[in-house]
Amino acid sequence: MKKLSILGSTGSIGVSTLEIVSAYRDRFDVVALTGGNNLELLKKQIEEFNPQVAAVITEDSAGKLRKMVRGARTEILSGIPGMITAATASDATMVVAAIVGAAGLVPTVAAIRAGKDVALANKETLVTAGHLIMNMVKEQGVRLYPVDSEHSAVFQSLQGHRSEDVKRVILTASGGPFFQYPSRKLAEVSIDDALNHPNWSMGKKITIDSATMMNKGLEVIEAKWLFHVPVEKVSVVIHPQSIIHSLVEYVDGCVMAQLGTPDMKAPIAYALTVPERVPTGVRGLNLAELGSLTFFEPDMERFPALKLAYRAVGDGESMPAVMNAANEVAVEAFLSGSIRFLDIARIIEKTMDAHQPHALTSIEEVLHADRWGRMKAKELLTQ
Repeated sequence: MKKLSILGSTGSIGVSTLEIVSAYRDRFDVVALTGGNNLELLKKQIEEFNPQVAAVITEDSAGKLRKMVRGARTEILSGIPGMITAATASDATMVVAAIVGAAGLVPTVAAIRAGKDVALANKETLVTAGHLIMNMVKEQGVRLYPVDSEHSAVFQSLQGHRSEDVKRVILTASGGPFFQYPSRKLAEVSIDDALNHPNWSMGKKITIDSATMMNKGLEVIEAKWLFHVPVEKVSVVIHPQSIIHSLVEYVDGCVMAQLGTPDMKAPIAYALTVPERVPTGVRGLNLAELGSLTFFEPDMERFPALKLAYRAVGDGESMPAVMNAANEVAVEAFLSGSIRFLDIARIIEKTMDAHQPHALTSIEEVLHADRWGRMKAKELLTQ
């Protein structure tokens, strides 16, 4: 039986992960959960899965949760120490890293250092500290299993093939809600417009990232580290139907692709059970019903965030961390109504312009670059 610690259990990935666990109680046991502000949902998860440990962000939330689950055997912890305790639970054999944003970095690092295999849904871990993380993975002899649908598709398309035969990794993107939106209207889009993703049901932050295509930029950087390919060999194509989740082109001209109905339960289940496959309840594909699949080159002028991600890789090791921090600040500002949609990329670019990139030799230096990026972006918001 695989024993799981689920970081970010109240988010969309965490909820879908627990749906898989519920369907296969003979395969999985939950030993730890961490959540954000949705204490009511975390309470229900604690009551259903009876973990040894549950951690929340603040001690105030922990106090409220203790009262809500009084009598449960679960130890309620808080803050970064609580997250680390959950990530390193001695009984856990796999950690599902699904905390949104850079906040997931420290507990994911702790899990790797503790020798845990990681099902990685938090792309920011590799975006901000890619070379450090991959070195840790090698030193600890653990495995990283991608949960993102695109990286899971690449992972599956690489099975049975030699890495030296890879010519190119091709990540597909839906294009989000604004793929064919008139450019002149982008300055006027509302928060609800940006949250109206045509294919996927996700959390607010990642949905906005999809609308700006920063999500795809982060995935380009993540793919570089996960699959040991230079960023020049990672390309993006817009595929509005979200049926082909990504592709790998080989030197002989052959292309391997993974197809499926857009539902995160499929890549989550594969990460949890690889090399096995289990029924997930995901609807099968009817190709005749689909009729046709279409593809387009991304417009870097319409989606400057994607261009900024490629730039960040080229600028130096600290720049992706700064870019990611600025993006998180800008997205939060947009969701609060403080800035307009097009201001997101503007804030990110100005933050990057102000940064002098430098090498990163420790997680502490990554966290420092992250803090610098946040402070600079917040400063720019006031100008």
